[in-house]
Amino acid sequence: MQIKVGTGFDVHQLVHGRPCIIGGVIIPHDQGLLGHSDADVLLHTVADACLGAIGEGDIGRHFPDTDPAFKDADSKELLKEVWNLVRHKGLRLGNIDCTIIAQAPKMSPYIGQIRENIATLLEADVSQINVKATTTEKLGFPGRKEGIAAQATVLLQNK
Repeated sequence: MQIKVGTGFDVHQLVHGRPCIIGGVIIPHDQGLLGHSDADVLLHTVADACLGAIGEGDIGRHFPDTDPAFKDADSKELLKEVWNLVRHKGLRLGNIDCTIIAQAPKMSPYIGQIRENIATLLEADVSQINVKATTTEKLGFPGRKEGIAAQATVLLQNK
């Protein structure tokens, strides 16, 4: 059996006037994430983990923020394109473990929906998707509510 592992990490700044989209879910909050696309920090992290596992660089290489075609892009669509690369290499999801790092907003009410979104995008069962959230105990940029970070580890297996 072929096994591939990848990790992803991403950060986006919190700003006024943007929606807060995490894992494909619009989360009510007085600030949203700044980015060229919809700035979904979690889906960007998942995409980077998948790209790393297959040795295909990172999300910036595939969807550069200098390309107007990706302005305000839906990160679900970007992850679908990444997943097509994974599938074309004959791989499927073993599992993925994700962590959202944010002082606010509270993520726990949305974790179930986020897991379902990721499972759908990665053509997997929700039991293969783990999403958790943590704070930094008010330390660093997440603790000061300046931004949100996310990290993920993915295990891919051959079909």
